[in-house]
Amino acid sequence: MADTYDFGLVGLGVMGRNFILNVADNGFTAFGNDLDEEKVGALINEGGNTDKVNASSDVKTFANALTTPRKIMLLVPAGKVVDIVIESLLPHLDKGDIIIDGGNSFFTDTDRREAYLKEKGVNFFGAGVSGGAKGARRGPSIMPGGSKEAYQHVKPIFEAVSAKYKGEPCVAYLGPKSAGNYVKMVHNGIEYGLMQLTSEIYDLLKKAGGLSNAELHQTFAQWNEGRLQSFLVEITSEIFEQKDDLGDGELVDKILDKAKQKGTGKWTSQNAMDLGIPVPTIDVAVSMRELSALKEERIKADALYDRPTPKTVDKADFISKAEQALYFAFIITYAQGMHQLADASKEYGYELELGEIAKIWRAGCIIRAALLADITDAYQANEKLENLLLSPSFVEKVKGTVGAAREMTAYGALNGIPLAGLSNALTYFDAYTSSRLPLNLIQAQRDYFGSHTYERVDREGIFHTEWEE
Repeated sequence: MADTYDFGLVGLGVMGRNFILNVADNGFTAFGNDLDEEKVGALINEGGNTDKVNASSDVKTFANALTTPRKIMLLVPAGKVVDIVIESLLPHLDKGDIIIDGGNSFFTDTDRREAYLKEKGVNFFGAGVSGGAKGARRGPSIMPGGSKEAYQHVKPIFEAVSAKYKGEPCVAYLGPKSAGNYVKMVHNGIEYGLMQLTSEIYDLLKKAGGLSNAELHQTFAQWNEGRLQSFLVEITSEIFEQKDDLGDGELVDKILDKAKQKGTGKWTSQNAMDLGIPVPTIDVAVSMRELSALKEERIKADALYDRPTPKTVDKADFISKAEQALYFAFIITYAQGMHQLADASKEYGYELELGEIAKIWRAGCIIRAALLADITDAYQANEKLENLLLSPSFVEKVKGTVGAAREMTAYGALNGIPLAGLSNALTYFDAYTSSRLPLNLIQAQRDYFGSHTYERVDREGIFHTEWEE
């Protein structure tokens, strides 16, 4: 056993065990901690060399095994568990030690914990980790924020274990306070949107295009070779090939159509409303998961109402337009998420660089996509870009695909195929690119019934009218 270890990690579930083994594989010694003796034993066995990676269920033994300043990462469920773990560690820590929350904690909790631990002389920061269990083992995208000085102690480890895009590590210091957890939250909101959109295009291709699972696999695999190249499109193609090990056919057809969630998409949506930033594709992706949970009610309603029989389509043309529509909607979803990050940066003092965020999302994370290289370039070309749709490099991309998005949305509406994500992406685009919206009428209504006042297009000032009954 080594006398001291470079890095400590609390929470040796699949994610934590994979992350600590990743650390050990990249030239650093690591020590784990978990109350579950089986998880402790599993890590020691898999690590194979206790001089490189070791573990204990005893907190004091764990803390004493680490070099100072101690660098301790928590990969435990968000919420009260994080506070409990922090309190268990505190008696064994020294001033200057560092605690890193690598879970999906709500950003205000991170701000609270940072302030609390600062009083005790302990550094605390949040670091979003994306890539799932496999990413944790092979290289995730890491989003740290908090004390820049404290991050310097962890930087060599994070850069070593993170995913690499053309040799560049997919990790960067993002900003003070809860910047890391906030960016991860919005990352997950974008993830919700992209997943909803992908499921809708699948529904179109299956119900209207009549594609078999084999054809769906081939279609998504081909798309993954082009501009839609991304982790989600890649795994979607693979999903259609997976055989059911409990019966005949493909597994995807046997999976219940009720999608669950852990809350990060909802947080993104709620916070966007607090900020006054429209993210309708993310909003509706959350709503559709909630609607999917109403399975029994949906079955009853399905029996009460007639549904149109999808009209015959030209398969090759339909597949082509579906690809264009998905690409369009992906752009819109990223645009909404980046817009929220830009506004939050001002509101919360995060000092975010959007080009840097897009850059570290290019590999390792769930929303990694070829499109992110273009997004990185757009924000590096103009750091003050207000919205991705205003980038000259994206204008032609959108112009070339919005027509197909309109056709697919109209087809869905006429043929009873719900396309909530796609239609909201299109509505967002049409509203954002409209120099005049009908909300002058809403302001008139508000002033009529509540004397809420209004502004005018022809002169400055705030006005109120005594409307005639």
